[in-house]
Amino acid sequence: MMVKQHMLFTLYSICGIVLKDILAISGAQGQFPIVQNMTVTEGGIANLTCRVEHNDNTSLQWSNPAQQTLFFGDKKALRDNRIELVRATSQELTISISEVTLADEGMYTCSLFTMPVKTAKAFLTVLGVPKKPEINGLTKPLLEGDQITLTCVTSGSKPAADVRWFKNEKEVKGAKEVNASGKTFTVKSSLQLLVNRHDDGVAYTCRVDHVSLTATHEETTQVLEVHYAPYVEIKHSIPAPLEGQYLKLECVPHGNPSPDPVLWTKDGGELPDLDRVIVEGRELTFMSLNKTDNGTYRCEATNHLGTSQAEYKLVVKDAPTTSSPSTASPAPTLPDNTGPLDSKDLNSAVTGNRDPNALPGPPDHALIGGIVAVVVFATLCLIIVLGRYLARHKGTYLTNEAKGADDAPDADTAIINADGNHAHAEEKKEYFI
Repeated sequence: MMVKQHMLFTLYSICGIVLKDILAISGAQGQFPIVQNMTVTEGGIANLTCRVEHNDNTSLQWSNPAQQTLFFGDKKALRDNRIELVRATSQELTISISEVTLADEGMYTCSLFTMPVKTAKAFLTVLGVPKKPEINGLTKPLLEGDQITLTCVTSGSKPAADVRWFKNEKEVKGAKEVNASGKTFTVKSSLQLLVNRHDDGVAYTCRVDHVSLTATHEETTQVLEVHYAPYVEIKHSIPAPLEGQYLKLECVPHGNPSPDPVLWTKDGGELPDLDRVIVEGRELTFMSLNKTDNGTYRCEATNHLGTSQAEYKLVVKDAPTTSSPSTASPAPTLPDNTGPLDSKDLNSAVTGNRDPNALPGPPDHALIGGIVAVVVFATLCLIIVLGRYLARHKGTYLTNEAKGADDAPDADTAIINADGNHAHAEEKKEYFI
């Protein structure tokens, strides 16, 4: 009986030890501190949080990379105005560090003061913000043909920033160079250019991209100013000028500095002083063209870098004539005098007889044309009447010798009995077969 009781006591003891070990392991796991790594931009705020799932009122503590205690529970240990308490309970300790600098980067430790002390480590990463880029190597103004090197520099980035070039929003490739300076980096990018007139007014932008610049990017823009000699072109308002038309020639010079004013010439000399030709600034205007305007017109533009000229050859063509044909002959036209015609003037206009006392004047072409038309019209009428008469009497043959032949019995008797032919009857015989 005693042996049995001793065995039961031993079994209970073993079970108690095992159960105690299980509870101890479970409690130790529940009291392990939990933290997370943190990334913050330089100048921002870092919140460090340490949590414990099950805590029996054991204190929590935060310390910095130099193992200086920042907070022990809700008690501040380090005199740093940037470090503040956010939340302190038996299961959580949260602190904040404002205006974070690169020196704040490192490993932070949360300690749970059990036996033994349990710790967890969180790494605070501080991003260095790149400074606004600067473009060097640009002088104003540039001359066409100059070769320059544009250099864009940005510093203070961590990690190293990405520098890109843009020409009027179109990306161009530059030569990149990265140099470390302590914990930060200085990035430089170079762009070599051979300047021409087409680069005048072109904007070159240096843009910096970085992980710390989440919402935007840093950039700097420079606009090139290129001086170059002028070149000229002439624009005309109509392609094929006709006589009587309006024509405008516009001289369009391109150059920097602007070549203004321009000089117009004709055939190597000055423009004719006519009211129809007007010069206003760069425009040459012909109010009504005629063939005397034909020639080579030249526009010349000059600046301090050179002179350029363009030519336009003007050839004025005849204006098309539009005449409608008429079937009726025109009526005679009387001379158009300022006063009414008297009987002498009317007779002179129609018959062509002039008053010998009248002063000679210039020939009236309209009157001459009217008279000719009347003569032609009368001739045509006469020809038509004569033709109709001949057509009606065609085939009729009657002579004086045949008068009275209707009552004769035969042809011989008719010839003999014809009036005025008795004495020459034999000589006037005619035979019909």
